[in-house]
Amino acid sequence: MAFQEEADVRAVVPRDPYARGVVPPQPFAAVAPVEGEFVAVMQVTIPERNLQLEHYGSRAFPEGAIAELVVTDEPEARPGVRVRQAAYLGFLRISRGGVVVVGERCVLAGQPLGPVVGFDASHEPNHYSIVVRGPLQHGAERGVQLGHRVAFLLTFGSATHAGGG
Repeated sequence: MAFQEEADVRAVVPRDPYARGVVPPQPFAAVAPVEGEFVAVMQVTIPERNLQLEHYGSRAFPEGAIAELVVTDEPEARPGVRVRQAAYLGFLRISRGGVVVVGERCVLAGQPLGPVVGFDASHEPNHYSIVVRGPLQHGAERGVQLGHRVAFLLTFGSATHAGGG
């Protein structure tokens, strides 16, 4: 009987610490920058996309992975929230793998783009989408070009950790 009760508890209580709310909002003391370059530029904005951002505050991106970079201008965008509007910048190849964290600054071609607000796994296992808050413009409207560099830099106040500059 005890075995069945334990199984019932596991079925009701999520094992994931993010889903259980036990992970603090900023669990990282330092994170190395994740970097990549565009391998495809998109020209799509979808006003009614309704992306369901995952509840995770971070995702790992290994070197060589392909990720999609998406922008929303919605101020309430954060993990676990549905994002109505989305503009697609394109796909980037990760050249320096690591962990991308909600709240990191996304820098595109040396210019600030905005903070990471979440991740979308609609197309997993093909790719993850990294969602950033910024002006709702797709890649072609922004002038994104193949080879443009992207970096994700974790900052605390005015200090950047792990060599993020």
